[in-house]
Amino acid sequence: MSHQLAAHPARPSGLVVAGGLIGTVAVAVALNAIVAAIAHAAGASDDFDALQLPAYGSFTVIGVLAAAAAWAIIRARSAHPARLLRTLVPAVVIVSLIPDIMVGISGSQPGTSWGAVIALMVMHVVVAAVAVPAYQRLLPLPATQD
Repeated sequence: MSHQLAAHPARPSGLVVAGGLIGTVAVAVALNAIVAAIAHAAGASDDFDALQLPAYGSFTVIGVLAAAAAWAIIRARSAHPARLLRTLVPAVVIVSLIPDIMVGISGSQPGTSWGAVIALMVMHVVVAAVAVPAYQRLLPLPATQD
């Protein structure tokens, strides 16, 4: 019986998951605000819109919720969700950096500097570092041998 429980972790209620995701978003946005403040203190231009709360806040909300949905789908449908997520999470974070790098290379946005771009890249890592442990608690994976 304990093997059955380990294979199928208890599912938190929808309210607990929703509250946990709201908390995850709040923590990620707050930490990204600190990253933005540090970047501005280090000389990143206020003209670089991506380091303004409306921009990074919106993208943080979208990223946390989209990743939670993907996590839930993988959790429900993959025969080996932990193995898949161990590969997929770092790959997605790396791919998410490409648009930031392209902004840095092109200088296409007002106020672009490599310091500002690096701050954006750090924000992606911050969101993953906050979200993954939250998903592990809110949407636990089955205990498998993978």
